[in-house]
Amino acid sequence: MSATRPNQYKREVNRMPKFTTALSTREEGQTMAEYGVVLAVLTIATVAVFTALSGGITGAINRVIGILPS
Repeated sequence: MSATRPNQYKREVNRMPKFTTALSTREEGQTMAEYGVVLAVLTIATVAVFTALSGGITGAINRVIGILPS
């Protein structure tokens, strides 16, 4: 092994605090408010779909109940 290898590892270890600090201070990407908006839109869409399909679902369940023996 050469004498430069331990120095190379030492330099890599010294870079880690800078890397983790850079990750924690980045302000790119979505914020919590944007995640909240996406969640609200998905919730409203889900409720709307279930409301629109409720008649068909009820009819299908009633047909199955009618087929089952008493």
